Amino acid sequence: MTNNKGNKNFHYRMVAKTMHGLEDVLADELIKLEAQNIRGLHRSVQFSGDQKLLYKANLHLRTAIRILKPIYKFKAHNEDKLYNEIKSINWEDFLKLNQTFAIDAVVSNSRFKNSLYVAQKSKDAIADYFRQKTGQRPSVDVKNPDIRINVYIDNNFCTVALDSSGDALFKRGYRMIAGEAPLNEVLAAGIIMKSEWDKKSSFVDAMCGSGTIVIEAALMAKNIAPGLSRKHFGFMNWVDYDINLFKSICKDAREQIIPELGFEIVGSDKNFKQVEEAKENAKRAGVKEIVSFKQCIISDFRPPESPGVIIINPPYGERMSVEDINNFYHSIGDAFKKNFSGYDAFIFTGNGPAAKHIGLRTSRRIEMHNGPIECRLLKFEMYKGSRKVKAE
Repeated sequence: MTNNKGNKNFHYRMVAKTMHGLEDVLADELIKLEAQNIRGLHRSVQFSGDQKLLYKANLHLRTAIRILKPIYKFKAHNEDKLYNEIKSINWEDFLKLNQTFAIDAVVSNSRFKNSLYVAQKSKDAIADYFRQKTGQRPSVDVKNPDIRINVYIDNNFCTVALDSSGDALFKRGYRMIAGEAPLNEVLAAGIIMKSEWDKKSSFVDAMCGSGTIVIEAALMAKNIAPGLSRKHFGFMNWVDYDINLFKSICKDAREQIIPELGFEIVGSDKNFKQVEEAKENAKRAGVKEIVSFKQCIISDFRPPESPGVIIINPPYGERMSVEDINNFYHSIGDAFKKNFSGYDAFIFTGNGPAAKHIGLRTSRRIEMHNGPIECRLLKFEMYKGSRKVKAE
């Protein structure tokens, strides 16, 4: 059982949850934060560090969904073992009687088949712990709890962890308005990192929707920690929360922001309403002055001077006929050839058959997921001068 109460320099194990395919870039982010014992897992990365690193991870990581701090692990043979082991934890070290709590349960490869049942048994164990000790019990709030507890059972081994993030970290606080089928901020940041954009040359999203990709690019270019827009993290309700330490970390993060950029970041979309929404989101993110937006279709777009990177997330075609979606993707390839000489062009798509109609040869194909949808990030190198674009 982990309890480092009173020792802020104590090192302990943590787990950063992410999306499938982003484990490698999340591990790279943790290396830059000087985390130790980094190990990639499925949709997560395990690492170790102290309280300061836990705060920094929540503030700085762009491809993490949440940061968990495991406090207890045991083998859960049956429901009685689950109940008794969770009840044996010294819960007053982590949860005050006047605080609300919620259980997030995940079950994998286990004799426990129902995550809701595991959450209920865990909730009962914690409530009974306090009732026996004090005659009272903390309340449950599944929507906005003070303390969020994660119970993960895999191969009948149960790990109980505190969720230090609270709301998922992709909720940066800037996207109050989202267009149709918005791209998750964590996924958008991961796509940009996978493109290996150098953050020193032009960046374009010519189908920007509500602006998530260009806003995430701007935050990276300016070195703005993604968590600076948020007002709350789960660890702020913990018994050992150190407000002065967190304020110091935020102060350091603000001092690392790059004041000016020497290149352009541009978003465009054919839909006027979405362009206006993107502008509002950029304003909330604090990058309105460095991201310019245009209303136009990709074939009419005139990008900033190369070199640069263009990343687009076009419709996957659920509401279009096969012929229409194939023609649409073919027009994207034509626009790349016509307008984006000298650029590295990327398309993130969940429609593999339509992508074949782009008419350009890929130099990279990166497997990723958008929720349950299997996707590919396709790279096309649009050479300048005598080196011609190679067709499929």
